[in-house]
Amino acid sequence: MNGNTFKPNMNRRKFLQAGATLAAIGPGLQLYASDSAVAADRIVIQYDWLMSNGQIGDVVAVANGYFEEAGIDVQFSPGGPNSATVPPVISGAANLGQFSETPQLFNARASGVPVKIIACGFRTGPYALTSRPDNPVRTVEDLKGKKIGVQPTARFAMDALAAKNGIDIDEMTIINVGFDKAPLVRGEVDAIGGWVTNTQALSVVGDDRIDVLLSDMGLKSYANVYFATDTAIEENADTLSRFLTAAGKGWAWIHDNPEDAVAKLVEAHPQIDLEWELKTIDLILKLSFDADTARDGWATFDPASLEEQLALYDEIGQYPGGRPALEDVHSMKILEMTAESRPKLNTPGA
Repeated sequence: MNGNTFKPNMNRRKFLQAGATLAAIGPGLQLYASDSAVAADRIVIQYDWLMSNGQIGDVVAVANGYFEEAGIDVQFSPGGPNSATVPPVISGAANLGQFSETPQLFNARASGVPVKIIACGFRTGPYALTSRPDNPVRTVEDLKGKKIGVQPTARFAMDALAAKNGIDIDEMTIINVGFDKAPLVRGEVDAIGGWVTNTQALSVVGDDRIDVLLSDMGLKSYANVYFATDTAIEENADTLSRFLTAAGKGWAWIHDNPEDAVAKLVEAHPQIDLEWELKTIDLILKLSFDADTARDGWATFDPASLEEQLALYDEIGQYPGGRPALEDVHSMKILEMTAESRPKLNTPGA
């Protein structure tokens, strides 16, 4: 399960500091930063968070031998609450990375970091507001007069949500919280933010809880955002394409074998709870596939949606040094190269 949330507030100085830290601890990175890490037949992917249900397709692609069939030796480099996602990719210790959601990539680019989106695994960000039926939050209008608990790194999302819907942010009270749901259970907040895929943490609220994705309130985003440097996209496109094709096969296999896929995930990462992931896999598939993926293939994204997101975040002041241009935050090259090989599937049952 994923306890992650938005991490947008990273300026250029912090990126460079993180890179300096990376260099300073070089010997500890040898598992991922050996000379072969950037070889054409090897890919190291730096994730934004710990291995969880969001990476189940990539894990299955390893278990089923799809990366091996593609001639790729894949190494997963998990992230975590204190990890830096960008520096390994910039330094060459990793060939590509995965952000939790699109705003992180936008902020990296706005800070001068030369990275671009090449694919998006989730059709929408899983960040949601959870409330209880005796005091429900189902719509934007329901937010007015409510105490909303969000993690400090997600505060900008509430500002963006208010701006998108034309309401005054001061009509709600924003309270800083952590990842656990105790403040909602204790009645300290009326709704609390977090990833809807973190079903075990949400269970303390009760089975009758109300979960509303921010995207259902009008705040668009993509999640599980694969990214690479401008240089890698130009010079290593073939390897990146083979990676995406193999990963897509993993996600297609999950689409048809969800319970077996969960078993493979837990076998590879025993710290993940089998029973909770079995309860979550249908949601993961809903986040991964829709009518757009049925038409254009898994991992697709719409540049027009990226532009809409950029404009909104610019409106709320996310880019004091100037917003990045649309062409600087994404590349369609890898999607175009894999157009015929990525699985074209809709939400199961649709």
